[in-house]
Amino acid sequence: MKKIIPSLITGSLVLIPSHAHADDAGVIESLSGYNVNETSFLKNNNISVGGWASGGITYSSHNNQARSNAPISFNDRINEVQLNQLNLFVEKAINKGSNWDFGGRVDFMFGTDSRKTQATGWDDRMIPRNNGNSPGEGERFYDVAFPQAYAEIYAPFGNGITAKIGHFYTLIGYEVVTSPDNFFYSHAYTMLYGEPFTHTGALLSYDINDNISVTAGAVMGWDNFRENPGAWNFLGSASYTTDDDNTSLTVAMVSGDKLENEARNTTMYSVVLQQNFTEKLHYVLQHDFGVEQKQPDVGRDADWYGINQYLTYDINDKLSAGVRGEWFRDGMGVRTGILDSATQTNFVGGNYYAVTAGLNYKAMSWLKLRPEVRYDWFDANGKAQAFDGGTENDQIAVAMDMIVTF
Repeated sequence: MKKIIPSLITGSLVLIPSHAHADDAGVIESLSGYNVNETSFLKNNNISVGGWASGGITYSSHNNQARSNAPISFNDRINEVQLNQLNLFVEKAINKGSNWDFGGRVDFMFGTDSRKTQATGWDDRMIPRNNGNSPGEGERFYDVAFPQAYAEIYAPFGNGITAKIGHFYTLIGYEVVTSPDNFFYSHAYTMLYGEPFTHTGALLSYDINDNISVTAGAVMGWDNFRENPGAWNFLGSASYTTDDDNTSLTVAMVSGDKLENEARNTTMYSVVLQQNFTEKLHYVLQHDFGVEQKQPDVGRDADWYGINQYLTYDINDKLSAGVRGEWFRDGMGVRTGILDSATQTNFVGGNYYAVTAGLNYKAMSWLKLRPEVRYDWFDANGKAQAFDGGTENDQIAVAMDMIVTF
């Protein structure tokens, strides 16, 4: 494996032509010269269509028979090529000005990431399935999801109010589901286990001035579509950006009962600070904290929290380098679900640490490669082991994916 992994990364870089385009054209336009978004119907109605495909492979220091990379996800398979996302969207962007306007967006996703972004009572019911713990027994590695399907209304009151109604991605955190919008292929523990992915409900957004904006509304909990429609949660955020756009601070929070007929509150917040030290050097600091009352698996309140830091540097227009350091505390083990290796029944809490170093190489306008090296370790005072099917307390992984935009 020591020879295979470097060859995979360097070989992929060598195969990219040196005359790659510098614009943002997708693969269809680059190869054919045709852009469907330039047709008169779409342009006149301010409608755009597009998408991307992303897939990769992960090699790990262990090689368990199940090929599981748990608890790391979305790249949760080792020594196996994954099509993580085939995402298609249709969007009508709203014009913010002196007149009312209407818009919206629908996203469809197929791939292994779709399993992680399904909303209860909607995506998880699209394909019939039975209960099981492995493919063939019920679990699907490849699935479908509609992570976004919402309408937007712009009202020209004051500085303009935007209403978003439907199903949409969360405001919480820094990392997101959509592959093209993250620096790294793998994800931080806070995003995977401490935050919601999607919500269903309504949000209102307002720019107080050029620096401050606020968003607030009501949603039906976390990653839920219609299972408990009465369990409304508050979701909101406030952000501040300096005049030079070099510094921004965003605070977001979601809070509400887990179920309609059960007073069991779950509240969490995220704080994200972004700082451009120079035009090429960028820094991000994120802090999350969450608490769930009367957590049924442990019979009492359970909390979790973490800190992530990111430092990226733009070497040139095509190549960037970055490093991410993270600490995630799952004190009772209910977020990550690690079981005591002796009993296999009790959750074991602990600290998850990880350091990831990677590159982003924009080989063409429509093709990006993201190789990375990641080291993880788990500290639970020797009570449990988190990696390699519960046999190791740490691991090192080398991974790379590619993103093709349409």
